[in-house]
Amino acid sequence: MAYRKLGRDNKHRRSMLQNLTRDVIMKEQVVTTVTRAKEVRKFVDKMITYGKNGSLVSRRRALAFLENDNVAVKKVFDDLAKRYEGRNGGYTSVLKMDERRGDGAQLAVIQLVK
Repeated sequence: MAYRKLGRDNKHRRSMLQNLTRDVIMKEQVVTTVTRAKEVRKFVDKMITYGKNGSLVSRRRALAFLENDNVAVKKVFDDLAKRYEGRNGGYTSVLKMDERRGDGAQLAVIQLVK
């Protein structure tokens, strides 16, 4: 599976994606660059799919990815899994915004669909 390197080494990229995934889960809406939003969308969808599965293995995988953040995993398994139980994927949307003032990077809002 091809993925974006985002101009970072492996540890930094993984940490950044974990933190963005956690932020999207907790806040349900995050402003970031388009490239990062498209990449983090995969991980948010995977976490919600784990929540819909609901097994112990899925909970442990979500905990491992979110670095033992029990609050975020509890929200995924209790709230978001129930919200999206009738939906087969596509739990996030990426909406493009204006360019960032400093470097001209294209910004986007990644949010959970209602």
